[in-house]
Order: sequence, then C-alpha cells, then structure tokens
Amino acid sequence: MIKDTLSIRINFRRHFFASILGAVAWLVAPIAGAQSIEDVTLNVYKSETCGCCEGWIDHMTENGYHSNIFHPSDLNGVKAELGLKPEWQSCHTAVTENGYLFEGHIPEKFIAQFLANPPAGALGLAVPGMPIGGPGMEMGNRFTPYDILLINKDGSSEVFASIASADEQ
Repeated sequence: MIKDTLSIRINFRRHFFASILGAVAWLVAPIAGAQSIEDVTLNVYKSETCGCCEGWIDHMTENGYHSNIFHPSDLNGVKAELGLKPEWQSCHTAVTENGYLFEGHIPEKFIAQFLANPPAGALGLAVPGMPIGGPGMEMGNRFTPYDILLINKDGSSEVFASIASADEQ
C-alpha cells in the first residue's frame, strides 16, 4: 500500500513537470523562431540628399537595427525591380537579408511585429508617401494619420495597422 502510494506520487510529479515543460515549450516556440533585432541588417536605398530618410535610419538604429546605406542613380528602377508598385512608394526602401521590404516611414515596432511572424506570401510593409509626424518626418507637434500596408508578393495589399496619433507609433 505504501509502495503504491509512493509510485502514484512519483508518477504524478513526472506528469506534472512534463506538463509544465510542455506548456513552457509551447509558449516559447514562437519567440525562439523570431529573428533577433540584433541580427537584422537593413539595406536602405535612398537619395543621397534626403534628410527624412536619415531620420528614419536614426530611428531604426536607436531601436537596435543595423543599416547599410546605398544611393542608387535610379532609385525608382530599384523599387520597380523589387516589385514595389508606385502606389506603395515613399522616399526610401529597406530590404532585409530574407528579402522583406520596408518602404517609407514605418515605425520600428511594426517592423519588429512583422519580422516576428511574417504572414505567408508577404513581400513586406509600406507607408506610402511621407506622412507628417512619422519616424523621420517629425515637424513639431504636427501629425497626419496614416496606414501601414501589408504588401504581398501577388501584388495585393491590405491595411496592416492604422496610425491615428503619434503615440501609436
């Protein structure tokens, strides 16, 4: 009887700890697959004279990203080669080693969110144009609401996030 009780306790403990370890593994698995920001290098294509692009690069650097900066003579040609439609375009394009594109003044937190779990078929994110108040486009307290688009390899796009205020960036 004592031996049976001891056996039940040992089996209970084994199953209890195995369940705990399984739950921890299940919770950590998505994080383990995510790319660390320290490992992300952005190849940024921009005009040599664009100051707002430099502001966005500074924003990314402050948040732990590394950038290689390129000044192609035909920036629009580079964008076309990458598959960026004119309606998605802004002043600069960043490309990761994995080939994901980040067009325009996208706040870092949304890039991190995208890279942690890239949607199937995604090409990247875009903030078309140059909305006032976005990273690199700061102008005092002025702010223009904007959408961040999820752009897909099939040429479609949809709203990834809507930014209604500077605090949401």
